[in-house]
Amino acid sequence: MSKVKAKTNKACNKRYKRTASGKYLAKQSGIKHINAKMSSGVKRKLRRAKTLNKANTARLRMLLPHA
Repeated sequence: MSKVKAKTNKACNKRYKRTASGKYLAKQSGIKHINAKMSSGVKRKLRRAKTLNKANTARLRMLLPHA
C-alpha cells in the first residue's frame, strides 16, 4: 500500500464536473467577450457545458481521484 495520498488537483476541481455516468463536463470557451458579432444561437450553444473526450477523461481521472 502506498504511503502517498492521492490529492485532488484544485484547479481541475473548479473547472470540471463529473456526471453520474463517469463523464466529465467543462464550460466552453469563447463566450466572455467580443461576442457582439455572434448570432444568438451560437451564444446559446456556448452556454451549455461540453463533454470531454476519452483521452482527457483518462487524464482527469488521475487529477480528480475523489470526484
